[in-house]
Amino acid sequence: MARFNLKVLLILSLGHLVVDIYQGALPATLPFLKDKLSLSYTMTGFILMMANFTSSILQPLFGFYSDKKEKAILLPIGLLSAGVGYSLLPLPNNYIMILFLVVISGLGIASYHPEGYKTAHFFTGEKSVTGMSIFSVGGNLGFSLGPIISIYLIQYLGFSWLPLMVIISFACTALIVSQRKTISIPTIEHAEKTRSIEKPPLAAYISLFVVIMVVIMRSWTQMGLLSYIPFYYINYLKGDPLFAGKLVFIYLLCGAAGTLIGSPFADMWGHRFFLRLTMFLATITLPLIFVPFIQNSYLLYFILGLQGMLMISTFSVTIVMAQKLLPNKLGVASGLMVGFAIGTGGLGVTLLGIVADTYGVPVALKSICILPLVGFILSLVVRYKE
Repeated sequence: MARFNLKVLLILSLGHLVVDIYQGALPATLPFLKDKLSLSYTMTGFILMMANFTSSILQPLFGFYSDKKEKAILLPIGLLSAGVGYSLLPLPNNYIMILFLVVISGLGIASYHPEGYKTAHFFTGEKSVTGMSIFSVGGNLGFSLGPIISIYLIQYLGFSWLPLMVIISFACTALIVSQRKTISIPTIEHAEKTRSIEKPPLAAYISLFVVIMVVIMRSWTQMGLLSYIPFYYINYLKGDPLFAGKLVFIYLLCGAAGTLIGSPFADMWGHRFFLRLTMFLATITLPLIFVPFIQNSYLLYFILGLQGMLMISTFSVTIVMAQKLLPNKLGVASGLMVGFAIGTGGLGVTLLGIVADTYGVPVALKSICILPLVGFILSLVVRYKE
């Protein structure tokens, strides 16, 4: 395996940041699309569902395509498609064309991730989780920056100026193309390694399935908190919307920090042990957000920040675990972790919506507390060789 290469990882991470800017920006843009085209909530929700399906659920297919042969072209194409598809959304006056652009953007996002994680794998050296966290944190930051950039642009220039966001995509695509020789996978080493790898045993696929289930629980927890904390503090407690917004921001920011801070410990202590430890700690800290003296004080920022750090710190760990379990199918392994598992976990928020409609928002938010426990129990049965 190639040595740890910070330059390559930073270039790939920048691309990851850019594609996830567009992924994070879409939900913040939907109210403007709804007003412009007089869409119903169902039609607006379908846009988000199509985005989630194309950008996340389809990632394993791009991973399968990537594993057939090195497909470095997926990196610049993914960047372009993600940016162009999103940035042109203000132009059509037709709902079908909006869906078409969302699909184009989603497919670009889906194509970048598996190839990006696969390429990053060859430049992490022995610090597999540390290296992967550098690539992963770009996506964490991009997802957080997307809503901020898009809302500020719309607020100060107007919705019709949203196409300016394509400049980010063009600039990063040019960088990736100019550095294509630097970031290309060492093909000889890749080919030799692939030929020497035996087909994974059935136990590896079973372990991979369990890891996927852990990631689904983690994603369900994360998306549930991000979705229902605003509802809880704004609609139920009648609190300050700015306070709820700050809570979400702190959660995401600490999650990005946890991705970097936790990775050296995962490399030192072992991937499986680190996964079990963080899931256990997340299980016992999450219910603290409902303790009255914490709920009504600034301690809530600390607890939610700690929760974000614990949950999201395992992001790179589970990707490395999947790649080690499926060493001859790095693209598929990455696509399953980053796309399918996270996307499927996000769909669980729909079930929380049913709980909220039936029993109320507090019950829906409290029911999230069981998810890290399920993830911890699943992590105990994972069979994995470091």
